[in-house]
Amino acid sequence: MAQVAQPVLEVRDIVKTYGGVHALNGVSLSLLPGEVHCLAGENGSGKSTLIKIISGVEKPDSGKISISDQERTHLTPSEAIVSGVQVIYQDFSLFPNLSAAENIAMLSELAERRKLSSRTRIREVARRIVEDLGLSIDLDADVATLSVADRQLIAICRALVGEAKVLIMDEPTTALTHTEVDRLFIIVRRLQERGVAVMFVSHKLDEVLQISQRLTVLRNGEVIESGVASDYTGRSIAKAMTGREVNDARLVDAVPEDAPVLLKVSELTREGGFDRVSFELRSGEILGITGLLGSGRSEIAEAIFGINPAQSGTIAVDGEVHRIGSIRDAVKAGIGYVPEDRLTQGLFLDQSIADNMVAASLDSYRSRTGLLDRGRIRTSIAELFARLRIAAPNVAAMVRSLSGGNAQRVVLAKWLDRRPHILILNGPTVGVDIGSKEEILAILREQAAEGIGVIVISDDIPELVSSCHRILIVHEGRVVSELIGDEIDAEKIQLRMAA
Repeated sequence: MAQVAQPVLEVRDIVKTYGGVHALNGVSLSLLPGEVHCLAGENGSGKSTLIKIISGVEKPDSGKISISDQERTHLTPSEAIVSGVQVIYQDFSLFPNLSAAENIAMLSELAERRKLSSRTRIREVARRIVEDLGLSIDLDADVATLSVADRQLIAICRALVGEAKVLIMDEPTTALTHTEVDRLFIIVRRLQERGVAVMFVSHKLDEVLQISQRLTVLRNGEVIESGVASDYTGRSIAKAMTGREVNDARLVDAVPEDAPVLLKVSELTREGGFDRVSFELRSGEILGITGLLGSGRSEIAEAIFGINPAQSGTIAVDGEVHRIGSIRDAVKAGIGYVPEDRLTQGLFLDQSIADNMVAASLDSYRSRTGLLDRGRIRTSIAELFARLRIAAPNVAAMVRSLSGGNAQRVVLAKWLDRRPHILILNGPTVGVDIGSKEEILAILREQAAEGIGVIVISDDIPELVSSCHRILIVHEGRVVSELIGDEIDAEKIQLRMAA
C-alpha cells in the first residue's frame, strides 16, 4: 500500500473577523510536498486574509497552523520565513534600483545578519540558484530595466535561496504573455521536483486546471469545494466561486446596418508602434482589438486617446476630423479611456469613491458664475454608485480599500459621468474575479445598447468572444484580420493571433 505524503503545511478551522464580519470562518486546507494547490475565489472571498495568516502578517482569532508537524496558533512573519514559507505578491516586492543578484540574495544576507555585504558572495549565491533552475537572467542588470516575466523569476529565485518549503504565488500570470506563462509553468514543475509545495492563486481558470493537482474554493470566507483538480471544469469552478452558473456564450446582438459611424480611423501610423491602421466604430458596437503582447494593440488605443499621438493619419469622431495630439484633445472630442494599469493611471487611490467618480467631469457641474452645483454632483454620484453596483459601505470609502473589480467600476463611473461618445478599455477585466468580470462585461453591453461605441483591447479570448460584435487582430503594428458576428470563436482568434 502506497504511503500517503504528510502535509508540509496544514491550517485547521481558521477563523478571522474584522469588525464582527467573518473574513474566514472555519477554513481548513493542507499543502503536500511537490504539489500545486490552487486557491480560488472571488475578490472578498478570504484568499488574501488566509495568505496573510499563513505568512504571519495577520493573527487568526482561532484555529491551528502546522508546518512540518510543528503546530502553532499563529506565526510572525519571521517565523513563517524561517519555517520555509515564502509569498510572491503581485508586485513582487523587489528593489528596482538594485541588481537582479542583489535582489535574489537580499533575504539570505539579512537572515545571516551580515553587517557587510560582499558583491562577489551575493553574485555567487544568485548564480547558484539561477543555474539550479536552468534560468537565463542578467544578474548585473537593475531590476527596473527587466521585463515583468524576469522580475517574477527573480522573486522565485529569492524565495528559494531561503530554502522555501511552501511558495505562495498570488496572481502570478496577470501581466504575462502566453509564452511567458508557459515558461513560468516549466519553472513551477521544476519546483515540484524539488519537493516545494506551491499555492497558486489565480482568477484564470484555464491555467488553474493546467497547472494544479488539487484546488480549494473559498466563498464568503468559507471552503465551498476542495478536491482533485482533474475532477473540475472551468465552469464548475466558476459556479463554486460565484454560487451561480456563469454564462460564457456570445451575448451580443447584431449592430443595425444603419447605425451611425462614431469613430473613423484612417491610415493611422506611429513609427515603431503601428502602421496604416484603419477601421470604423459604429454606435452601439463593441469592437475588440487583440494580438500578442507587443503587436501594437495598446499603442493604437493610446494614440486614439492622445497619450502617444500618431504621427500621421486621421481620426474622425461623429464625422468631424479631430487633431488628437494630447489627452485633452481626445476628451474634448468625446473619447474616454480606461487604462490597463487602473491603480497607477486611472485612480486616485487615497481619495474617496465619490471624488474619483467626478474627477474627470467637475467642469460640467459648474454654473455660469463658476460655482460647483454640489446637489447635482451628489445626485450623479449616487446614481453611478447604484448603477455600477459598486460593493462598498458608501461613496466616502477610499478607493484603496476596494477589490480589483470594484476599483474597475469606479474608473468606468468616472468616464461614464462625462457621457463619452467612444469608450476605450485596455484590459478591462485584468486581475478581476470571474463574478465581477461577468458584471463588468454586462455593464459594457448596457452602455453599447445606449449608443456608446466601445473598444476593448484584450488578449482574454473568452471575454472577446462573449462581448464583441467585431474583432480586429493586430500583428506587428498592422491589422491583419477581421472577424464579424458568427465568425467569432475562440479557435479562429487563437489561430489568427498565432499566424
